[in-house]
Amino acid sequence: MADEFGEKTEAPTPKRLKDARKKGDVLKSREFATALVALAGVAWLVFFGPSLVAACKAVMAESFQFTRGDVEDFQPFRPLAAAGWKLLPAFGTLFAIVMAAGVASQAALGSLQFNAGLMAPKGNRINPASGLKRIFGMNGWIELGKSLLKVALLGSIGGWLLMSSARTTLGLARSNLGAAMDALGGTLTTLMIVMSLGLVAIALIDVPLQMFQRMKKLLMSKQEQKDEHKESEGNPEVKAQIRSRQHAMLSRSTRRAVAEAHVVLTNPTHFAVALRYDRGRDQVPVVVAKGRGATALAIREIAGDMAVPILEYPMLARAIYYTSRENQEVRDDLYMAIATVLAFVFGLNERMGGTGPLPAIDVPASARFDEHGAALP
Repeated sequence: MADEFGEKTEAPTPKRLKDARKKGDVLKSREFATALVALAGVAWLVFFGPSLVAACKAVMAESFQFTRGDVEDFQPFRPLAAAGWKLLPAFGTLFAIVMAAGVASQAALGSLQFNAGLMAPKGNRINPASGLKRIFGMNGWIELGKSLLKVALLGSIGGWLLMSSARTTLGLARSNLGAAMDALGGTLTTLMIVMSLGLVAIALIDVPLQMFQRMKKLLMSKQEQKDEHKESEGNPEVKAQIRSRQHAMLSRSTRRAVAEAHVVLTNPTHFAVALRYDRGRDQVPVVVAKGRGATALAIREIAGDMAVPILEYPMLARAIYYTSRENQEVRDDLYMAIATVLAFVFGLNERMGGTGPLPAIDVPASARFDEHGAALP
């Protein structure tokens, strides 16, 4: 029923994920970026805040100085320039830390990339209908809920901290100015640290939500997956790439193993097992190479190039694949079936390439598997 109506129930393919990244559809979380930037700002305030206060004091002290030289050579922008140079290191450090935090927030989500195509103008960005859809759609309501949650959480945290420190703050009126400034600075720092941790809590909720929404948007129907597969398989360049990867999958040792094999059993293309039975060194047949999928196709191709007989015995190929390892003797209950196949192959060699019908074999019930490795009843 899902196939009939094109219902999107399948996970996105690697190609769909790659195409989405090219279009700029990557995992994003504004709440995570905001939390990271806020934490970076608080860290800057803790470590570099005293230097900013010292710079502000120096600016104020210089601003209140007015000498005879200022009267004779009046330069109104000189104090502003001097103040700027004093404040530049502190604010420059803050700007660098905030920018680094913004970049790190995208890198942490695996979304750090530059796409020049996103800079091109798009009509849907200024389309009023698209804007209304974003505002009143499901995503708009979710964003509204997150904003209300953020306001409620941060407002509660700020209100609680201010109320808890109200009595201490009122008592500062009777203390000296330096002590009062230090106390207010400590209260402000504590307030910012706690509120930034509140932003982190919101980000921990938002990131999984954004991951779920993105994956839901990229879901595919089974028909879309079939169409994508047909499109990829029909491309000659893709076929050439697949062919080269199949060759690359086989190491030199595997190629030598296939060259030593006396027969390759297939399923016919999903599985391939190469068997060797050298009367001089093997007491029983040995699995010299095996594989499934692309590796199986590569084994078939190498066997064809080396004139190794390839026989289609699906049940026996799966039985050997799931019960034996490479460079390992076959299981005892498969001796009879494999011996029948090898006798047929050696008979073909003696007849100098003659052909004949494949002999019937019986795979024991304990060695019967489907293509997923599940035992058949």
